[in-house]
Parts: sequence; structure tokens; C-alpha cells
Amino acid sequence: MANLTSVINVNVPSDVKKEATKLFNNLGLNMSTAINMFLKKALMVQGIPFEVKEANPSPELLEALEEGEQIIKDIESGKRKGYHNVRQMFEDILKEDN
Repeated sequence: MANLTSVINVNVPSDVKKEATKLFNNLGLNMSTAINMFLKKALMVQGIPFEVKEANPSPELLEALEEGEQIIKDIESGKRKGYHNVRQMFEDILKEDN
């Protein structure tokens, strides 16, 4: 019995293809073999063989984002000093030390 194959055309960003090709080559694989491995694993698990879910930010990240928003509001209202670059910040810090 002949081993029948089919062609699948997939559009991916050029940089993704380049990086994936490099990775697979380092693993001793070519793109076709890697994609076949993915498809066979998907059939084995009867689904995507890795977790696919919406990003869920951690409580720490949410807290940091809220803090950042508050800092911006404080700077805009004049409650806190802001800087346009690191040099300004360090100059201000060094003035405080004198």
C-alpha cells in the first residue's frame, strides 16, 4: 500500500517561519516533520496539544498596573514629581543628598 500524502499550505509571518525553522533544525527536524508531529499529537489527545486560553493577568500585575495609573495621575495633578529622562531623575536625587 502506497504512503499517500497531502499538501497543506499555511501562511505564517516570515520571522516566525525563520525562527521555527532554526529551532526545528537544531532539534534535527524539518518543518514538515515538526508539523506532522503536531498533527499526530493533536489526534492522540483529540484537541490542541497545549493549553489555549485567554491571558489572565495575575493579581500582582493588576496591582502594579493600578499603581502605575495612580502614579501618572499624581504626576499630572502635581502631587508627585515626574521626570522626562533618567538624567533629570539622578540630578534631582543628587541635589537632595547635598
